Amino acid sequence: MKLYDYVLSPSCYKARLMAALAGVKLDIRPVDFHPGAEHRGPELMALNPAGSIPILEDGDLVLTESSAMLVYLAAKAAPQWLGNDTAGEAARVQQWLSFSHRLTASLGAARLHEMLLRPGNIDVFQGQGTTALRELEAGLVEQHIRGQRFLASDRPSVADIACFPYVALAPDGGVSLDPYPLIRLWSRAIRGLDGFIEMPGIHRLHELSPEPVPGEA
Repeated sequence: MKLYDYVLSPSCYKARLMAALAGVKLDIRPVDFHPGAEHRGPELMALNPAGSIPILEDGDLVLTESSAMLVYLAAKAAPQWLGNDTAGEAARVQQWLSFSHRLTASLGAARLHEMLLRPGNIDVFQGQGTTALRELEAGLVEQHIRGQRFLASDRPSVADIACFPYVALAPDGGVSLDPYPLIRLWSRAIRGLDGFIEMPGIHRLHELSPEPVPGEA
């Protein structure tokens, strides 16, 4: 499989991370996204007329949406990541996959504004991102009550990988994760998975400062 990739893109990172966790080797084709805007050039526009990356090629199959890539990689090599054991789990996976697009449009847009000076209303992006984080925290509270660490069950799924990168990089867009203890614990659980790989701005678990113990000064 060939992945057209930009190392600083959280959406590209989703595909790289899922492949690593599933044990799938990717042929990485770097794309000069910034400043070269290669994704808008004729070669990549022929593959994806939307002019976005990542793009995943596997034979005649071309995928241009990161959520579809996660499902495809899991179906090919690690079907347990699809979360299909029960109807409720499968529905929760699909719901969080859809939710992940709101993270891209809010936290991702705030990050692009702050890092690459992409035009837009930063207050709107940050406000929408904060709303999404509150919903994610509430969802994790419900899972915690069920005794489950991840978004759809007690094991990770493609839904967790879809949501993780833009949440972990929220501070790049000026949105703090300090108010969300269960998001931070969930993030640590993902970083602790066998096969986890990092990207710039997202560190491995052992590189993080310890979480404070509740009740301690």
